[in-house]
This record gives sequence, C-alpha cells and structure tokens, in this order.
Amino acid sequence: MQFKKEDRLYFFEVRREGGEAILYVNYLGAPYVPSLADSQEVMERTIDALVENPNVSRIVFVQQKNYNYDLEETSLLLELAQFYVYLVKQERILSREKLITNCEQFFSQRYNDVFSFLYLIKRDPVVAYNEIKRLLIEAKVFLRKVDESCRLDQSNYIRLLEKLYGLIEKTKIIQKLKRFFSDYPRGSREIYQRIFSPDVIPNFTFTRLISDLPKDAEIIDQYKISNEDYDESFVTILRLKDESKPIYHVVPPENVLSEEHNILLNLARNVLIEHQPKAEEYTDPEKTRQIFFNISRDLLQDLSQGKGMKLNYSDLNKLSTILVRHTIGFGLIEVLLQDEKLQDVSLNSPIPKTRIFVRHNDHDECSTNILPSQEDADSWAAKFRMISGRPLDEANPILDTQLEIGKLRARIAIIQQPLSPDGLAYSIRRHREAPWTLPLFIQNKMINPFAAGLLSFLIDGARTMLVAGTRSSGKTSLLGSLLLEIIPKFRVIVIEDSLELPVESLRKLKYDILRMKVRSALLKTTSEVSADDGIRTSLRLGDSCLIIGEVRSVEAKALYEAMRVGALANVVAGTIHGASPYGVFDRVVNDLEVPITSFKATDVVVVCNPIKSPDGLHSWRRVLQIAEVRKHWNKDPLEEKGFVDLLKYNVEKDELEPTNDLINGDSEIIKNIAANVRGWAGNWDAVYDNIMLRSKIKKETVEVAEKTKNKDILEAEFNTLSNHMFHKISNQVREEVGLPISDRVFPEWQKWLNNEVKKKTI
Repeated sequence: MQFKKEDRLYFFEVRREGGEAILYVNYLGAPYVPSLADSQEVMERTIDALVENPNVSRIVFVQQKNYNYDLEETSLLLELAQFYVYLVKQERILSREKLITNCEQFFSQRYNDVFSFLYLIKRDPVVAYNEIKRLLIEAKVFLRKVDESCRLDQSNYIRLLEKLYGLIEKTKIIQKLKRFFSDYPRGSREIYQRIFSPDVIPNFTFTRLISDLPKDAEIIDQYKISNEDYDESFVTILRLKDESKPIYHVVPPENVLSEEHNILLNLARNVLIEHQPKAEEYTDPEKTRQIFFNISRDLLQDLSQGKGMKLNYSDLNKLSTILVRHTIGFGLIEVLLQDEKLQDVSLNSPIPKTRIFVRHNDHDECSTNILPSQEDADSWAAKFRMISGRPLDEANPILDTQLEIGKLRARIAIIQQPLSPDGLAYSIRRHREAPWTLPLFIQNKMINPFAAGLLSFLIDGARTMLVAGTRSSGKTSLLGSLLLEIIPKFRVIVIEDSLELPVESLRKLKYDILRMKVRSALLKTTSEVSADDGIRTSLRLGDSCLIIGEVRSVEAKALYEAMRVGALANVVAGTIHGASPYGVFDRVVNDLEVPITSFKATDVVVVCNPIKSPDGLHSWRRVLQIAEVRKHWNKDPLEEKGFVDLLKYNVEKDELEPTNDLINGDSEIIKNIAANVRGWAGNWDAVYDNIMLRSKIKKETVEVAEKTKNKDILEAEFNTLSNHMFHKISNQVREEVGLPISDRVFPEWQKWLNNEVKKKTI
C-alpha cells in the first residue's frame, strides 16, 4: 500500500485484498513510529477508525516501513470498538436516565466518571478496567453514607457500574492480560507488548513476514543461507510444544535494513515500477535481471548522492539485489529457493490468509513465518505467464513452468479459479543447483553402492528403463543422475514439457545433448508441439539416447513405438507415476492405452518411494525395487511372472539387496547385454565382476569424499571425469588381458582417484 503525498497524516482507507478488508492508516511524516503497544493516541485513533469500519480483518500502519497487525490482534481492538459503540449508542450510558434516578446532584460527577471510563476504553483498556473497578468500590462505600432518599438512586448506579465492570472484564483483551497485572505498574503500556507485536514489512514489498520468534518455542536448528556475501538470510527452525510441524523462521536482508536504506529502496521502487519489462523481454529473464540490476545500481547511487547518503560497494549490491527481487523478481520466494535444504515450497489459497509451507531435508514439513500478499501472488502469476509463454486463465486454470535465476532452478505449478475456488495457489519444486549423482544418492542412502553399480551397467548396456514412483519420490532426480552415466560421446535427446532435467549442467560438461520442449498434457491449445510428435521427431534426428522427462499421456504410444522401431541403439529412459512394476504396467496399458505386448519393450523398472518412520512424522526417499521385464508372457506379466526383481529393499536393514535371480545369473536383461560383448557372452562371473567393479568405484568415491571432507568429488563434474577414467582404464586392461577384470581396473582407478584428491587439497 502506498499513500499519495497529498494524503494527510492519519488519513485512513479500507481496501479489500485477497478476500479480506485491510485498514491502512497513513503515518508518513509522523514524528514517531506508530505502535499500538506504546501509544495511547495510536490505539484511540485506530479504534475510532474501527468504529466506522467494523468488518476489518487486518490493520497496517504505513510509514517508511509498514506495521501489520494480524487478525487476532485486530479482533481485540474490534471488540473494544464494538463495546464502545454498544455503550454509547445502544445503552446510552451517558444519558440522565442511566446515571440518575432522582438525585440530580450526582449527575455531573457520575457523567464525568463514566465519560472518563469511555475515553479510556479506546486509549488504555487496562486502565479503564481498573478505573471502573475503583469507581465501583467507591460507589459501594458511598452507599453506606448516602441519605435514605438517594439510597435507591445510588443502588441503581452501582448496578450500572457492575454491569460495565462485568462487560469489560469479559473482553478478550482483559482476559489475555489480567494474569499479568501484578507484573506491571498501573498505567504502564509495556503490558500491551504481550499481545501487540506487528509484523514489520518494508514499504517496497507487500508480503508479510512475522519477525518475532514464537514464545515458548524450542530452537532445534539455525543456519545462514546466501546467494552472495551481501545477500545473507538467517534461518531458525523451531518446534512448538503442541504443534507437529516445526516452524521455518527466515529473516532476509530486506527485513533488517536501516531507515535510510528503506527510504532509498522505496524511492527507487517507485521509479522502477514505471519501467517494468515488456512481455517479450521475459523471454530471456536472466538478461533482463542483469539489465535491471545495473539500472538499480545507478539509480540507487544517484538517489543516495541526492540525499547526502553514503553507500559502500557491498551495500549498493545488496540494495540492488533486493530491489530487483521485489520489482521484476519473485520476492521472498527467491530467498526460500536459496536454501539448498528445501525441496518444496507451497502457497495454498486463499494466499493472503495462509502461511507458506516448505518441505525441509532435515525437518520434513514446516510452516514458515511468511504470509504472501495477493498483490505479490498476482504479480508472480503474470511473470510466470510471460516466462513460459503459456496461458493461465479461467479456460486454462493450470500452468506448469520453470524458474531459473542464476544457479537456482525450480519447477512451478500454478492453479487458479475455477479449479481452485479460493484463487491462486502455487507448488514449487526446488531442484538441486548441481545435478544429483549416483555417489550423492549413495551418501544420501537412497541407493547403496551395489544398486549404483547395477544402474551404471544397465545404462552402458543401452537398456530401456522407466523410473517410477509417487510425487516427491525423487524419480526425476534419479533419472538426472543416470544421464551422467551415459558416455559423453553419445548424443542425448531430452524431451520435456517442464524443464526439470539438468540439461544445461550436462552441456557445460561437454555432453552432446539436445533438449526439446513439448506441450503439457494439461494444455488444451498452444503453439507448442505435442509430446508424441516430439518423440517421433527425435527418431529423425539420428542415433541418440532418448530421455523422456515424464511419461504422462498419449506420448506413451509414441515412446513405445520409438522403442520398438530402433531407438534401442542407445539407452531409452523416462519417469512415470507408479508404485510398483505392475502399477507401471497398469498405468501404461490401461490408462495410457499402450498395447499390452508393446510394454515388453520396457527392460527395467526402477521404483522410488518415500519410507516413513513408525511415528509418521519423518520420511526418507529410497529406491525400493529394481525389476526386469521378461518377454515370455502374453497377457498379464504379474500372473505369468513377467516381472523379476534384481534388487529388493530390505526395510530392516534399510538397503537394497540382490535377489537370488541376480546372484545366480538368471537375469535375462543382463544376459542380453552380455551377449553383445566379447568375453562376456556365457561368462556370468565376468559380467557380475563388472557390476561389482562399478559398485566398488562408487563406494570408494563416497568413502574418500567423507574421509577427506571433499564434497566436490561427489558432484557431477568429478563424477563425469571418474566415469571417463573408468572407461579409459577398462579399455587399457581389456587390450592387455582380454577382459576389464576388477582386480586390474580398480587399483589403477584408485591410484588415479588418490592423485586427483591430492591435487585438490594442495
């Protein structure tokens, strides 16, 4: 909310925003910071405004910062306003008939006393409560002294005071504060700080942030998050006694700025708001942000010089970053996405009335101290429409897109009316800044080294693979890690409707990779090419590995067509929703209408799902099953034993274990891979040795990383280099002895690893 220069001091206005009525009061130019707790005048002025506007649900005092009082705090004042109106207009307690019966000489004093009580209700209800209590005691004492002729009159007056005392005692504000009366001297306004603590919002943003830590909360974690040295935020994780969800309390740099810096940002925002980027400029958001960052720096420099303020280099960068974030950016959403420990961010409708929720790697589901505004939610939706080039309206109430800010990547899902009757809602999936790797998943216990070795072997063996699981099971991240197991000399074509796979990272690692963006299955009309046409087009682009971001709809037929007509020269893989191999079969055949026999083109199904703790409060992502699809069945692979587990999750040991079929060499898929490799055909020991070799390499990588505390060797760049050296050493050993046996390859690779680690520590 911004007041105009011509708006007078203390001018107030009620605005409806996001389904609630908000009272804005102008304190720009006031010689003090407005506070309900500290000032009698502020409290009285606010209650006077509420008398005229009894349907308000929130109060905001507008100054260089906005001071927001939430529904609970506002309701305390609303009750006082309604109490005041009831006494004055309905009960008419200042009238003669209420104050006297027949003794006219008492009217003046009683009028003054009751008027003083009414006056105090709006300025200091605690003092008003004590005052009416004092008047009642004095009136009862006076009853014993009064003449017989005025005794009835005095008794009637006492009954009026008792009624007033009973009514004010029942108000919520007195009920909340009564137990603290002995802790504060009479008339001290410090007592009000127990119930009135505003959320302080910078005047250049609308989203509210509850800055005070909850009372009686246990701090269970604290850390910093940052994008740059000058853009640090502080996170505190708290647990309240009676709540199952922890609180994710974040304090970003914009909420701890000095008054001078707030004034500068407010002035700069008003200038920049007139120069918002056009829709076509959002086609390259990164370039647009850099341009606006440079403009912001120049603007802030000029404004600070004009006001005689000095800005050092760090402050200038910090203020410019904040300004870009709250003009063409996504406000505090960007701050949350800086936290690498967050997986999901949820904004439920109605947005202004609901805190943001997050899913944390260490603390699971958390509520936050952030309450977004409707203005910000609407602004973000408009920007996502422009970035994606896709519609979001009543005819198309669903938008799937992505957000990329520097290294930050996230998938964005937005719904609105009529699908969401309460308005806009967002679901944001934060992607890891660097791609996941198999060693990282081993460290994270999603898989064990043997599973990593087997998956690496299957990728090199050019198999068709579906990674299945529920939402948030980690299937897309696992598929991204499998891309890094493809030998970079092979071309990779990635087809997605929402850009989630780490294509840009692989491109920087010199992979021969092409991304194709296709139409979402949820869209009715768009200029984008359909997913099935995209898959068919990929077959005309030469011999390539084919990766499908997610198999959702009619493209499933085209995918299986591609598998059957020759895309098998290299690996074909994708993700799909399903909780078991048969669940995948059921979805592909019955939901997506792929012919039953076509499903046989699937070689391997990898199932990821979260597992939960017995108390239900914690969950962990795990690969639960790696199964091969055999080809002998005709109608039902479950009844005809078409699914054979290679690895199965042991819940007691919390890890995957090889099945007897794999250990005994009864895997048809692995035999088919071996049949095309000289020295492996019919030699199960050599094949199993190679799987174990890959497993040992992944395991050694993790152990050395933990021993040396060098996390870089778990990341994509080193993983790619490690795989290259594995293949290079394997080739050398094969030329020497005929097979890349583990006893020869692993020591050479281990020697290389140790040398690389030494280089990095020097």
